[in-house]
Amino acid sequence: MTPSALPTAAPSAIELHHVARRFVTPSGDVLSALEDFDLAVAPGEFSAIVGPTGCGKSTTLGLIAGLAKPQAGRVTLFDAPVAGVDRRVGFVFQQDAVFPWRDVLHNVMAGPLFRGVGKQQAEAEARDWIARVGLKGFEHHHPHQLSGGMRKRVALAQTFINKPQVLLMDEPFSALDVQTRELMQEELLQLWAEAKSAVLFVTHDLDEAILLADRVAVLTTRPARVKSVHSIDLPRPRDVATLRYDERFIAIARNINDDLREEVLRARAGQ
Repeated sequence: MTPSALPTAAPSAIELHHVARRFVTPSGDVLSALEDFDLAVAPGEFSAIVGPTGCGKSTTLGLIAGLAKPQAGRVTLFDAPVAGVDRRVGFVFQQDAVFPWRDVLHNVMAGPLFRGVGKQQAEAEARDWIARVGLKGFEHHHPHQLSGGMRKRVALAQTFINKPQVLLMDEPFSALDVQTRELMQEELLQLWAEAKSAVLFVTHDLDEAILLADRVAVLTTRPARVKSVHSIDLPRPRDVATLRYDERFIAIARNINDDLREEVLRARAGQ
């Protein structure tokens, strides 16, 4: 399946239409990260994007999050133009975005408090989410006292407590060991199944994209466009630990890898 955008029912939760994003380098040259970029994600859909290193995946998330503006085209959330940071959007970064001076409880409470929720209610909600992500008993631990996987659980609780309608994830599990990564993938799928946010998940790991997503978009080398979109016809709920050995999974991975490898080789040749 190779359309220019992820097909969705209207209105899309996320849509980028003919988007261009360019940067001026220190030498004064213009670097084109995205050109004529089309992408859409439906409400409640889990989508992933993969592509060569440096092709503009994180740039795409930044445009959706309102952290930057395109030079051409439009970026919308639920058919409304993105005009700065939107409270409906949650963002999970590659690096832990936790406050090192706060314990787990106060890290998770921070979002509701910022949004005007009363302290008592914020604490009750935080304790609920801490339990949901398996950190009950660690409420008063600080980030330096937690493992990498536990800090990611804090980050997920921080994000989901705000009930995001759109969730952007930029390689959130890339620094974790294989076993912890599998646990976090399963945890994410469980939380998403409850929240039904529209998710756009950036990863370099094709297996991870297939394990998690309803659709996987392959980006071209820079300037990035959507080269192809693949529907992941695997039943849910998914057993992350065993699914990668399923014949259907292997066939899907082989098909997408052909597209991805071609772009990786193009990127390497360009360098």
